[in-house]
This record gives sequence, C-alpha cells and structure tokens, in this order.
Amino acid sequence: MGQRKIWEKLLSSERLGAGKAPESAERTAFQQDYDRIVFTSAFRRLKDKTQVFPLSKSDYVRTRLTHSLEASCVGRSLGAVIGREIIARHGLKDVESGDFGAIIAAACLAHDIGNPPFGHAGEDAIREWFRNSGLLERHAFTPAQRADFERYEGNAQGFRIVSRLQSPANPGGLQLTSAVLATFTKYPRPSHIDCELDGKSSKKFGFFQQDADNFAQVARSTGMVERIPGRAWRRHPLASLVEVADDTCYLIVDLEDAARLGFVPYKDAECLLGDLAGNAVNGGRLAHLHDPKERLEYLRAKAIGCLINGAAAVFLANESAILSGEFDDELLENSPVARPLQAVLRLAKETIYTARPALEIETAGFEVLGALLGLFTNAVEARAGAPGARYTTRERMLMKLLPIQFLGHDGEPDPDPYIRLLQVADFVAGMTDSYAVDMYRKLKGFDLPT
Repeated sequence: MGQRKIWEKLLSSERLGAGKAPESAERTAFQQDYDRIVFTSAFRRLKDKTQVFPLSKSDYVRTRLTHSLEASCVGRSLGAVIGREIIARHGLKDVESGDFGAIIAAACLAHDIGNPPFGHAGEDAIREWFRNSGLLERHAFTPAQRADFERYEGNAQGFRIVSRLQSPANPGGLQLTSAVLATFTKYPRPSHIDCELDGKSSKKFGFFQQDADNFAQVARSTGMVERIPGRAWRRHPLASLVEVADDTCYLIVDLEDAARLGFVPYKDAECLLGDLAGNAVNGGRLAHLHDPKERLEYLRAKAIGCLINGAAAVFLANESAILSGEFDDELLENSPVARPLQAVLRLAKETIYTARPALEIETAGFEVLGALLGLFTNAVEARAGAPGARYTTRERMLMKLLPIQFLGHDGEPDPDPYIRLLQVADFVAGMTDSYAVDMYRKLKGFDLPT
C-alpha cells in the first residue's frame, strides 16, 4: 500500500459503533468529535483534578482542564503544520491541513480525561490498593484481567470513558471517529502480553480487557500496524504529536506555574525558557517588558513555537519510518531543543514535582482513594455473595450511595467479578479531587452533615 493510501486509511472518519457519520464542510466529523468531548461530564470534572499542585488555593494555577485546553491548542497548530506538508507530498484529496489539526486537537482535549484524583499519585494509589487488597487472589481472574488492576492506567481509563462510559446507551460510547480514538491512544496494547515489546509506545497500556474489542475495531478501521495480531499495534502516527503537545504544555507551563507560586525563582525560569526559545526571542521586545510575569508569558509563547517547529521537522524527516512503526521514540528528544528541554525536566523533577504542598496532598490521596475503594468494593462483593464477604447494614447503605451507572442490570453488582471491580474503579477514578476528599471525610465520620 502506498503512503497516500496509508494516510487516507489513518484519517478514517468512521465512528466507533455508528459507522460513517454525516458531516459538512462547515463542521467536519473531527470537529464534531471535539465538541462531543467538550460537552461531556468527564471533561468538565477536569476543572477540579490535579495538574501539578493539588487543591491549589490560587486561581492562577492550571488544572487538568486548562492543561487539556492548552494542549489542544498546541496540538491543533502542530497538526496544521504537519498536515500541510503531508497533503502536498502525497497529493491527498478531500483533506485539509485543518483536518490533521482537528484530529490532534480532539485527542489532546481528551488525553487526560481518564486521570483519577490526585494526578499520577492517584494511579499509584489505585494500583497499590488492588495489589494489597486480596481481591485479585480471591477470584479466578485471567492474567490479563489481573494485570488491568495491578498496573491500573489512566490512559486506559480514558479510552474506556470516551468509548463506553460516556453515553453508555450507545455502542461505542461517544462514537468518536476512529482517527481521533487511534490518535488518542498513545499506548496501543493491553496490560498483559506474553512477550516484551520495545519502543516508547509499549511503556504503558491503552485499554482494559473489557474494551479490547473496541480498540481492535479502531485499529482495523485506521490500518494501524500490528505488532501482535489482534492484540497490540504500532502507534497511529498522529499519536506522537499528541505526546508532543502534552509534553510541551506540562513542562513549559508547569515551570511558569511554579515560578508564579514561588517554587522556582523567576530569573531561573526566564533563563530556561530563553534557552528553549533561542533565536525566536526579540531582544528589544523583551527589554521593554519589566513585569516578571509578562516576561515569562512572552518567553513561554516563543518557546512553545520553537518546540512545535522542532517536533514537526523531526516528524516530517522520519515520516516513512513513523508510518511503518520503525520510529518509536519521542519527537522532542530528537529535535534541536532536546538539551534545553532536559534542563527544564531536571528542574521539574528536583523542584516542582517534589514541592512540599504537592507531596503532602498526593500522599494523603493514597489514604483517601484506598479507603473509598475498600468501602465500595466490600459493599459490591458482599451484595454479590462473594466468599468471605458479609452484607451488613453498612454495606446496604454504601450500595445506595453507588450510582446506578456503576452497577450491572437492575441496579445489582455485575455477576462477573472482573466487571464489578472495574466498575468500582470507574466510580472512584471519575471523582474530582474535592469530591473524593469530601466523600472520604463523610464516610469516615470526620465531617458530618448538619
């Protein structure tokens, strides 16, 4: 298959669970996907989910919501730059550079939609709780099902949300296009496989066992390169650009937030952003900016532009290897900004991500999420008649607090233990930071309603 045909397949507008959907020149299927994501409750909840500084009292600091919006803007620009050249190279018909931008923007918008409360610490908390709960030994889970809990992953939860949990009455959930769903999935593999896979795209996993058939359909529709037939694939080429947009925003913008909160001196942040921006900085313009906040905002904009151009150049130079799956590395690590970007990353690891307020609340998140998982899994296990579980008055009350969408038919726990535990994880992972803390305090009796 020639590269033009490959790209036409990769840009599939077939909708998961709905087939080919009508569209117009004014509002393409990919733009519709963006709108569908914006209007979901899961996306709205990102406003109260940790980016770096959990439960921050500052109205300046980014949340997952603002981070996702900023990443989508960067992704749209990056996609348009790439798309213009790809269309010219291969003579793609009925495709606009804006289509590339719209696909990546929609995928970026949803890229953190599966994150549990308290950021990546929340993922660790869920993994640790299931590993130590004894539930995985109590039931006859397959190795793959067990790995879904032991290696619990927000990326897989995100695919689950957009393809199943949101609009659950529809097959395929939101029924997004295959191009957007494939671009969204940075790790197109399950949690458990029998052999080791190399490359960046295999470091984590992108879908749970219950959702494997949905992803296989997406992979077939877009013609993704198989690594293990029907089970694991090479990344959709545009997924690497979602990664660029995410990395660009979280590194540069987290640095800006940290300077604003006083964890990094403004001068240090200026120096790092200036190195990233390089020759793009207008010395005269910068000299006229005296407010440290304004200077950082100017340098941040220039640095983002340099990262976009650098990543686009690497992508286009390696297009053939990316299409075949031979290139499976980070674009920014191979760009001219790799060295100054590493300096930002080192500072972030040493100063920003280990800031005391972040560590204190993320550590508390282990207690909060562990307690909530324990309470609600005990309730559903007891109601389902699992061995060793007693259905007491407390469990009956907890069952009434569990929303019906996280239960099986007729409001009862699913008879399949894998599904019912996954549904409890859906409930807890979907909480905002504040809601999780509030429910924890109430259920533990620390904060009683008056």
